[in-house]
Amino acid sequence: MREFDVIVIGAGVAGEVVAGRLGQNGLSVAIIEDRLVGGECSYYACMPSKALLRPVELAREVARVPGLELGPIDVAAVLRRRDDVIAHLDDTGQVPWLEEHGVTLVRGRGRLDGERRVVVDGEQLVARKAVIVATGSSALIPDIEGLRNARPWTNIEGTTATEVPPRLVILGGGVVGVELGQAWAAFGSKVTLVHRGERLIEREEPFAGAQVLEALREGGVDVRLQRSAVRVSRPGTVVIELDDGTVVEADEVLAAFGRVPGTAGIGLETIGLDAHGPLVVGDDFRVPGHDWLFAVGDVNGRALLTHMGKYQGRLVADTILGREVQLRSDGARSPRVIFTDPQVGAVGLTLAAAQAAGLRVRHVDVDTSGNAGGSFVGRGAAGTSRIVVDEDRRVIVGATITGAEVAEALHAATIAVVAEVSIDDLWHAVPSFPTRSELWLKLLEAYGL
Repeated sequence: MREFDVIVIGAGVAGEVVAGRLGQNGLSVAIIEDRLVGGECSYYACMPSKALLRPVELAREVARVPGLELGPIDVAAVLRRRDDVIAHLDDTGQVPWLEEHGVTLVRGRGRLDGERRVVVDGEQLVARKAVIVATGSSALIPDIEGLRNARPWTNIEGTTATEVPPRLVILGGGVVGVELGQAWAAFGSKVTLVHRGERLIEREEPFAGAQVLEALREGGVDVRLQRSAVRVSRPGTVVIELDDGTVVEADEVLAAFGRVPGTAGIGLETIGLDAHGPLVVGDDFRVPGHDWLFAVGDVNGRALLTHMGKYQGRLVADTILGREVQLRSDGARSPRVIFTDPQVGAVGLTLAAAQAAGLRVRHVDVDTSGNAGGSFVGRGAAGTSRIVVDEDRRVIVGATITGAEVAEALHAATIAVVAEVSIDDLWHAVPSFPTRSELWLKLLEAYGL
């Protein structure tokens, strides 16, 4: 039996952040991982998907700039670069960072075994102060007849495949579906995307889904909205039967239906908790009734975003260290980016969500590239910038920016939303000329300032 001040179950990004922050402040910390240190985001999600999409984004931008010649994408080179980005699925380079921060890595599957106790492959670890669950999430495979037996791709195979499938069917029109649909279509796959909703990326503003839909179709993706798979089989190729009676055949099928929190099999029943669904926590990320137990990242279901898991990890570490902590960014205030071309960056409430919350709001829209900076980046590309303003407080409660290479522009919106900067003060934050930052000036002018 070994004792530590804190035990972290799961060495994904959220787990690493909380462990490292505690370790560098003098606490003895063990972090447990049975797969790759760095977690799914580093190897099977955020990082490889962006490595696949970056050449596509650049190719589309080159086509918009006169004087440049666009050659075909070298898919083999893109996949080699993707493999470099994910360190060839080798986490050796991650381990020294843990050691430098005084964190002990324990390889194996961690499982709670009563209060402040964790068992790893038969060895018992005891936490003097706290146990932090950071077991992330996994891809949801719904109960569609034959789907599991058809050996579907999830984000894992969809981001790390070594060959381009001649035909790929994607089930789901959320972030994973649209990003990987655009990437693999650009690499030569015949992609069919099936989505049961009326529009893509339904949690975002309708114009964002419409612009991504148009881009996917321009890239050759066969998008079928308001359709669902009812039966899947794999007699050789994959056969997907849809609810309208049509049949689609493919070489691979990607399940992009969402995520399941990683609560199964981690021993929650030994402390009287249900292992189904997310691990519910309060605003201090403690599990109610267990003041020694915290949960950060996807496993708590609050915001399934890597950067929000890191933020939660920092807050929990500071709580354990006895520092004053205030949760300022959570839920709708979480910034989010979809890395298709056009990119979609959003923070805070959509117009519909703000109205549903009972706020008296007003929104204004401008063309993202409708300024001098748009002469150089994203010229002619689809793109809309929207702010949703709480009229009573004169603060922005939501912002959405779509267009070419807009992800970096989102942080200004995040600051405005989280810090509740008044639009009257924003009027005096002068954007540089000639940059697309002037979209803020255009938005405020459209609002009437």
